[in-house]
Amino acid sequence: MTKTRFDKVLVANRGEIAVRVIRGAKRLGYRTVAVYSEADADALHVLEADEAVCIGPAPAAESYLRIDRIIDAARTAGAQAIHPGYGFLSEREAFAQAVQDAGLVFVGPDPASIEAMGNKSASKIRMIAAGVPCVPGYQGDDQSDDTLVAEASRAGLPVMIKAAAGGGGRGMRLVHEEGALLENIRSARSEAENAFGSGQLLVEKAVMDARHVEIQVFGDRHGNVVHLGERDCSVQRRNQKVVEEAPSPAVDEALRAKMGAAAVAAAKAVNYVGAGTVEFMLARDGAFYFLEMNTRLQVEHPVTELVYDVDLVEWQLRVAQGEPLPMTQDEVLARRRGWAIEVRLCAEDPLQNYLPQTGTVLGWRAPSGAGIRVDSYLQEAQRISPYYDSMQAKLIAWGEDRETARSRLIHALDETKLLGVVSNKEYLRRIVAHEAFAGGDFSTGFIGQHFPAEAVAQMQPDLRHFALAAVALYMDDAFALAEAHGLAPEFIGWHSSHESPADYRLKWREQTRDLDVLVHDGHVFTIVTDGQTIVVDVVRNLAHEFHYVCDGVQGKARTARDGGSMWLDAEGAVYCYEDVTLAPVAAAAAGSDGRLLAHSDGKVVAVHVQVGDVVAKGQTLAVLEAMKMEFQLALPVSGKVTAVSVEAGQQVKNRQLLVEVQPQDD
Repeated sequence: MTKTRFDKVLVANRGEIAVRVIRGAKRLGYRTVAVYSEADADALHVLEADEAVCIGPAPAAESYLRIDRIIDAARTAGAQAIHPGYGFLSEREAFAQAVQDAGLVFVGPDPASIEAMGNKSASKIRMIAAGVPCVPGYQGDDQSDDTLVAEASRAGLPVMIKAAAGGGGRGMRLVHEEGALLENIRSARSEAENAFGSGQLLVEKAVMDARHVEIQVFGDRHGNVVHLGERDCSVQRRNQKVVEEAPSPAVDEALRAKMGAAAVAAAKAVNYVGAGTVEFMLARDGAFYFLEMNTRLQVEHPVTELVYDVDLVEWQLRVAQGEPLPMTQDEVLARRRGWAIEVRLCAEDPLQNYLPQTGTVLGWRAPSGAGIRVDSYLQEAQRISPYYDSMQAKLIAWGEDRETARSRLIHALDETKLLGVVSNKEYLRRIVAHEAFAGGDFSTGFIGQHFPAEAVAQMQPDLRHFALAAVALYMDDAFALAEAHGLAPEFIGWHSSHESPADYRLKWREQTRDLDVLVHDGHVFTIVTDGQTIVVDVVRNLAHEFHYVCDGVQGKARTARDGGSMWLDAEGAVYCYEDVTLAPVAAAAAGSDGRLLAHSDGKVVAVHVQVGDVVAKGQTLAVLEAMKMEFQLALPVSGKVTAVSVEAGQQVKNRQLLVEVQPQDD
């Protein structure tokens, strides 16, 4: 018999959601237990919890996905309840069942509800029976390639191929041409099998130029189900959410009532208990269609909490104790006030097709101020590994209206300091500042329309940013020299007879620039580079930060140095420069020498070539898994394979050699 009362909660997760749940539970007086892998021994969620239990090695399959170890940890620590967070085991019916079978409380829906909504095909059939609007398509048992191709053609292109057991954009493909159906079906099936252990697919007619709008629902064990309005998650890349907001700019009161009623009907159809989200596609004509139900707390739940002034984790814990919902539907809707927008700060490189990034956090500072909330687990000196999701923090801004929330979020991004690992901070800022986002009239095609690859490629440092990096290096070197010789820093670089510039050669990616730096009065810098002269007056110099005036405008730069590398956050952008002043001339562009290197730490999923093969430029040579995503790796040259240094299943380090090709003319 499952217990219904508890005072100690184990959080079966990691990262920012584990920190958020632990803090929320402690505010209510619960004792908390963290679980952690060997890679997370010093993680913030471990430090925040009252107790912590190690559950295995770094790979999630050997730790955070081990049901037996998590239940053993709860027993060891004396926890009577388990909160799954999101991701990992949160939507596994087997996990919820195992928790209940162990006599513990699962802080979430019943196993039967998870199972009913866990498979997209089965849940869609159930929703059609419940009268919830659904997208036309195929969700049958016959999973042969021929059947799926035929059903896609029958539905009419374009279509979405989706992993029936999945989410988060994995195992999902948008197909516009009939000739590309078979390739995409096989690719989606392979990715789904690797990500979810099931290659079952469904086919849906693609609703083009639509918005992604979801409804937060909540149920208790007394037959009550309410919704807490909608969230707009239309700004997506590869079907993964980038920006979320509540309410939606496209939803009025009448539409909100219709979508809310449909979401409540969906929840009631599976006897839903706890926090859940019903996701819809909203067409331009106001029609909406069921996509899926996420049977857990969502990443974007903070925007709902800020707009409705509620704590959804508190609600989860109270409902899990057997208490009724604290509010009726009318009471919930009466609380709606203002607007909230959230962005996901990720360790990924937009300039390299959003490849996930690993590294050590050299500097971290979260923004603060009116209406600002940050959910994060980051700490300085923390190592970001390849084993888990690339999301490192969520930045959320609330305002009385949408424009206030948007402006606050832009400022919050400017004030966010993350140095030591490449992130999408500048990319997020550009999205939120874009006039199309400001106008509120956009669809799931927003990023493809306004941020295509060629536009993202423009996010590169200009001469001013190179100049500021040179100033940062000069001051860092000057202070080190002054300290070593007992001199005042302002005397470094001083000459009684003539000016003597310091020469720097800085490299960013494949760009290298020579800069001559002259200093006057210890704080005015004249930098000459590429035929231009830039004057920077440092008006205030602090540890890892300096304020300056350039072209009559005062700015602020934050820095972190790692040997010969200088990280600089200034003027809305973050770049890492390598000081190659004393280094030999740089080699050719990456990959042109025929060496395929790992773009980050990760695991080799497949190697598609062997020694002796002749390959074409752009051909996939290997597939690497990093931060829960698969990446097909190719070279910008044609040639003959001379060495294969890895095999499928092997763990590799960033920059490790994978395949070597002798380049040949096309």
